Amino acid sequence: MDDLSIKKCVPCNSKDLQPMTEQAASDLITKVDGWNLVSEGDALRLKKSWKVKTFTKGLELFKLIADVAEAEGHHPDLHLVGWNNVTVEIWTHAVGGLTENDFILAAKINALNMQHLLRRNATN
Repeated sequence: MDDLSIKKCVPCNSKDLQPMTEQAASDLITKVDGWNLVSEGDALRLKKSWKVKTFTKGLELFKLIADVAEAEGHHPDLHLVGWNNVTVEIWTHAVGGLTENDFILAAKINALNMQHLLRRNATN
């Protein structure tokens, strides 16, 4: 399978775009280190959390992720809980579940240089 981080997200407005099966998602999850498959109601999502050094470092992390998301035209749900807990959830809202776009975005987020923002041993 190709490296997901070099792929480009495709527009989500196609009427043919369908959410992937749990089996297909389980096959792809191994390509995005640290991300988890979670079920929210009937929809699968990707989820990953980090502990950042400070509140403002959390906002910096949001900006890094936002820049990638804007470039891909695919936008995750960003959560800053407390002052240093960042959680990102990715799913394709247009289909109510996961598509390959979600895994592409997760791979691109994984490729970001964010170590200077994180606490040591901070990835959950």
